Amino acid sequence: MRHTLLLVLLIPFPVTAGELKVGFGETDVTPELGKKPFYLAGFGQDRKATGVHDPLMARAVVFADGTDKVAMVCVDVVGIFRPNVETIRSALPGFRYVLVSSTHNHQGPDTLGLWGPTPVQNGVNPDFLKRVEAGAVSAVKAAEKALAPATARIGTAAAADLMVDKRLPEVKHDTLTVLAFSAPGSKTLSGLLVQWNNHPEDLGGANTEISADFIGAVVKHLKEKYHCPVAYFTGTVGGLMSSLGLVVKDTAGKNMPIGFPRIDVYGKRIADRAATAVDAAVPVALAPFAAKTKELLIPVDNALYRLAWQLGTLRRDMYIWDGNPTPKEYVRAKDVAKPVGIKTEIGYLKLGDVDVAVIPGEIYPELVLGKVQDPADPGADFPDAPMEPGIYAQMKGQYKMIVGLGNDELGYIIPKRQWDEKPPYCYGLKKAQYGEQNSVGPEAAPIICGEFKKLVARK
Repeated sequence: MRHTLLLVLLIPFPVTAGELKVGFGETDVTPELGKKPFYLAGFGQDRKATGVHDPLMARAVVFADGTDKVAMVCVDVVGIFRPNVETIRSALPGFRYVLVSSTHNHQGPDTLGLWGPTPVQNGVNPDFLKRVEAGAVSAVKAAEKALAPATARIGTAAAADLMVDKRLPEVKHDTLTVLAFSAPGSKTLSGLLVQWNNHPEDLGGANTEISADFIGAVVKHLKEKYHCPVAYFTGTVGGLMSSLGLVVKDTAGKNMPIGFPRIDVYGKRIADRAATAVDAAVPVALAPFAAKTKELLIPVDNALYRLAWQLGTLRRDMYIWDGNPTPKEYVRAKDVAKPVGIKTEIGYLKLGDVDVAVIPGEIYPELVLGKVQDPADPGADFPDAPMEPGIYAQMKGQYKMIVGLGNDELGYIIPKRQWDEKPPYCYGLKKAQYGEQNSVGPEAAPIICGEFKKLVARK
């Protein structure tokens, strides 16, 4: 993004599991353009939609083992705040866990309120937000209805050449992961779950047509190749993982300019890399299931976010921050004159031999892979800050995967010792790099990574 009593849900790991069943479902959530404007998210203010190029979808996968059901759903929007996630979950009883995420699409309507006609005007169309919520529910229900016995394989492929890191130091989470499903005894695919780590922003900020950006093309090409449903989930995109600035050439070898022909070619290349992962996939057990979630309070140090809340542009509850990320009671704040925080959630999902980290924002690759800069650049604002525990290092499953923007969107989650708002700037730069202006603050990473480590370890 360009934000009672302590609740700790600990669901015991089952010791046995029945036959794995998997179902896929999808729902079109594309808005109908009419009298009210739709403001496109992810770049600047007042970018009104002038048409629809390709649909926005909610895509879901449901897993069942005869005892439990787990749902994962991802929508082609810039982000979904946790209060909206709670609304979606309330309509889906009977699941051990429901994971709601977004692709972080920069070519769909504003769902967070930050890209209205001016910086002090909310850009959300309430009817569209309801459509997103209903679409997520509908996709999960369709996937549940489609449950059928399945075997699973997992494969990965490196894709560093399909992304750029737009912020120093250069650290890419370039692994594309695929879960491939087939009916027992069949070699024909019955569904694909694709997880990759890149901003869907290849159309840039000048585009005014609603689109799923390159993700729509990825899904289209994989469906054409395998004739099965495909669900795409975004992972590690902070840092900044992007395709803007990447050279994409056509069949004649000429550089392709920003536009829809380019995203089709680029999406095809990602789909081809996913096919490489499918070809390399090996059998994997995806049951039994387990899930742990934990509510946290993250301080909001970002002055622009605090102002947006005060003006009504950012519409979600703030709570009094007293320095404790896991308070005994969450007390709603009435103003932002004193320290405030946002209530969010982290998650740890275990699908048999696959561990999934669920992170509520755009986490930097350094924090996932355990590659925080050491020693810190002397120009950093907090060069002596302790390094956060790496997300993947905490999970002991045979296979690891991450879903970013999971159950919330807090913006960039930046290693504290790489935080760089004040001069002198890191790497001898004359101005600050992009990132901090779209983060709740420097304490987000230490809290989220530290509490995730505790969550995974908790029995």
